[in-house]
Amino acid sequence: MLNLERLRTLDALARHGSVSGAAAGLHVTTSAVSQQMTKLEREVGQQLLAKNGRGVRLTDAGRLLADHAARILSQVELAQSDLERQRGKAVGRLGIAAFPTAMRGLLPATLASLRAHHPGLRVTAEELEPQAGVQKVVRGDLDLAVVLDWYNKPLPLPDGLLKAPLLDDPADVAMPVAHPLADRPEVDLEDFAEDEWIAWTEGEFCHEWLMFTLRGKGFEPRVAHRAEEHHTQLALVAAGLGVCVVPRLGRDPMPAGVRTAPVRHRVRRHVYVVWRADADRRPSIRAAVEALRVAGAGLG
Repeated sequence: MLNLERLRTLDALARHGSVSGAAAGLHVTTSAVSQQMTKLEREVGQQLLAKNGRGVRLTDAGRLLADHAARILSQVELAQSDLERQRGKAVGRLGIAAFPTAMRGLLPATLASLRAHHPGLRVTAEELEPQAGVQKVVRGDLDLAVVLDWYNKPLPLPDGLLKAPLLDDPADVAMPVAHPLADRPEVDLEDFAEDEWIAWTEGEFCHEWLMFTLRGKGFEPRVAHRAEEHHTQLALVAAGLGVCVVPRLGRDPMPAGVRTAPVRHRVRRHVYVVWRADADRRPSIRAAVEALRVAGAGLG
């Protein structure tokens, strides 16, 4: 009979593509992964891994069994969901990821609510950018992820996920207090075509959105500085080093020396939570989604 934990190890190897990646995803050592795979090969009587340079790859038999393992583990998830639903209580462990400003502006109220109303639920939260959060939910390393996309640039989601909207997060332009437009009640993005910009780190979803949007306004932005955190961007703005687009979620307190103005044609992010469809019946998932919705509504 096939051992479920060894199938889980094989599934992690297939998803992560390496022994070290599988070990990190399963929170075990690389030697533990190797030992589990050796035992699984002995059980099935076939070679499942082959050397590939310094790493390993799945053999044909390994890929075949990995496909079955993914389906078996999905059925186990459904069985666990049904058992949890039958108990009617949100209990056990739950892992949530959120992008940085949601982690600061949305998660504290959510986690406090879950602790107060569901004492049998042990929740852990992790700060991750949207793409990384989605990947961990798909792999089964986390249960939910709070993610975002922009009004004019959706975040692609893989099949097998469900989502629920939490809030729309308006964004403003932040500029130094001495900027000629600092006293305007509203601005257009193209008003800042000649300014230096402070952007997100290159390759991030939000950086791609900013470049896409500003180019759509008819100009090539001059990016002087890049920073992941909004508070770092605002510190650079306060020093007179450029302008940036800054969403409102989780951005307070604003540093001295910065003025913000809303964009005439609203710039906003859509914030939502995603989870695996095969876990939808779990009371813990539903409790977390509801707590996130309530926290989001409180920010509207």
